[in-house]
Amino acid sequence: MSTLLHIDSSPRGADSVSRQLTAAYVAAWSAARPGSAVVVRDVAAAPPPPVDAAWIAAAYTPADARTPDQRRALAVSDELLAEVRAADRIVIGVPMHNFGVPSTLKLWIDQIVRVGESFRYGEGGPAGLIAGKKATIVVSSGGTYGPDAASLSLNFVEPYLRVVLGFIGIRDVDFVSAGGAAALMSGGVDRETFLQPHVDAIRTRLAA
Repeated sequence: MSTLLHIDSSPRGADSVSRQLTAAYVAAWSAARPGSAVVVRDVAAAPPPPVDAAWIAAAYTPADARTPDQRRALAVSDELLAEVRAADRIVIGVPMHNFGVPSTLKLWIDQIVRVGESFRYGEGGPAGLIAGKKATIVVSSGGTYGPDAASLSLNFVEPYLRVVLGFIGIRDVDFVSAGGAAALMSGGVDRETFLQPHVDAIRTRLAA
């Protein structure tokens, strides 16, 4: 049975472009795989705790030497890492916030990028330990930041996520970019017209 990990990070609920597009992704993925499992992680509704000194001390303590308090400090990280490991595919909805990822998604990333669990250091440098996964990142933004856009250099979402996911071993990463969403806020385009090309792109990629 295939498992999809569905992560949303937009705080905008039903008004969120990225949430509507990840929902379309999940529907298409599930329709093509009857009986598959979908694990939902909404980091906007339930943000993971920030990494603190206790977390760092626990992460760098050998597992068999951790105190009960240290195990508790890593409990959320353990849970989130288990979800990533169990998933065959991951879809992440990411609204661009100030040219980067939402703070709640960064909290999730900090919990799963963990030495000895998702990466290790060796003679050749760091190596990712999460292998065999494919991730699709659905990015919504008010402006346009595509390859031909004058504002491309301001897009820190895609390069950051490629690097951090690749660091833990997830190198098969596909991006669906829904730029220009500010037109929805101003009433310059209706929601269905704006979303449909991106929904079509998601279905085409999943069918490939």
